[in-house]
Amino acid sequence: MKFLVTDIEFHFDKDEGDTICNSELDTFFIASELDRQEVRDRHLGVWEADDDNDLLDEITASSGWEIKNIYYEIQLK
Repeated sequence: MKFLVTDIEFHFDKDEGDTICNSELDTFFIASELDRQEVRDRHLGVWEADDDNDLLDEITASSGWEIKNIYYEIQLK
């Protein structure tokens, strides 16, 4: 199936002030708003996945960040 991701919010904050955690690196660092926007923008658009759970897995694996909210439409041929 193809999914058009129209908006996405990543779970950058780990309840520690301004610290940010990337699950792939397992390290804390400060990410600017520009960095956050770039990650978001890179993951908008059409994705191919088996179902909505697979879509979340694909984007999480690609970005290295957990997804907080996602908005998408299923693309019909």
